[in-house]
Amino acid sequence: MSIALIILLVIVGIVILFILFFLATYNSMVALRNQAKNAWAQIDVQLKRRHDLIPNLVETVKGYAKHEKETLDAVIKARNAAVNASGVGNQAKAEGELSGVLSRLFALAEAYPDLKANQNFLALQEELSSTENKISFARQAYNDAVMIYNTKIQMIPANIIAGISGFTPMELFELKDESQRSAPQVKF
Repeated sequence: MSIALIILLVIVGIVILFILFFLATYNSMVALRNQAKNAWAQIDVQLKRRHDLIPNLVETVKGYAKHEKETLDAVIKARNAAVNASGVGNQAKAEGELSGVLSRLFALAEAYPDLKANQNFLALQEELSSTENKISFARQAYNDAVMIYNTKIQMIPANIIAGISGFTPMELFELKDESQRSAPQVKF
């Protein structure tokens, strides 16, 4: 074999390896991005469940706390803002505000012993508590998936392929202020 043929084979081999590396890296970034999107969809499912529970909870409380209209209106307003929020940052902010007014709603129930004993209220309270836990787990799974994806697209040499292919960092689901860091208190 001539030296020219050997050099040509080496060059072809290097090009093939580069193409295979590019394809493998690209496909892994697509898979990680899709995992993060799926994790966000799981959060969205739990948030919808939470949003669906709140009107029932408010209606139950209305019957017992007729003169607490301001608190009930604040809950509905915060729920509507959370339902209409778009984007990870806006959603996190709206959900944090909703958690705050839910805390006020459950604190209000302390003043009404008949409400605290109402089976419908207790069932809704338990369901909301369970949903809050599921939201917490879904947020963690989403943030883990986003962290892995963001790390992948920022590391050399994958960052070059990410830049060429249009992969951009995703936003973590972070609570913006300290009052949002805990779930609403739902135990009496």
